[in-house]
Amino acid sequence: MASFGVYTGAFQFVLITLMSSGASMVTIALTALLMSSRQTFYSITFLKDFKSMGKRMPYMVLTMSDETYAVNCSLDIDDDKERKDTMFWVAMFSRIYWMAGSVIGGVLGQLIPFELEGIDFCMTALFVTIFIDQWEKTDRHTPALLGIAVGIICLVIFGQGSFMLPALLIASAILIMMQRKEQTE
Repeated sequence: MASFGVYTGAFQFVLITLMSSGASMVTIALTALLMSSRQTFYSITFLKDFKSMGKRMPYMVLTMSDETYAVNCSLDIDDDKERKDTMFWVAMFSRIYWMAGSVIGGVLGQLIPFELEGIDFCMTALFVTIFIDQWEKTDRHTPALLGIAVGIICLVIFGQGSFMLPALLIASAILIMMQRKEQTE
């Protein structure tokens, strides 16, 4: 039932541990915020689109997930209104599928014994596919190369368990500064 209020799969697993250990609401809220932060960075990519979507903007920002990001990046629709409508419906159906899939998965997981070992490569494969798709679509590879470089540097400095948030913050700050510089030129 957590999927109706929580739209971050990894946090749903952590939530169980936090609640069973008696963690405070502040700890739970802070953990949720930090674990969901990458979706915020995804939303930055589409901020211009989302701002012009009016009342749908908050929903679009809050429902950005790995999957909706991948689909939105691959949309090749010239008509602006149709593209934004499609982005909205992708977000809406992804959320509905998430909730329904969580409930069905929870029920089936209790009824059918299933071994999940070895399936953890799926997220890596998704990100590699998104990266390759975006690389092929653009002639400007500076943001991608910057993201890789900052990610590796942060991995070395902060370690495997703590590098993601600093890498996202640093790469986003550099990209924002680069964009502002380009706009003033």
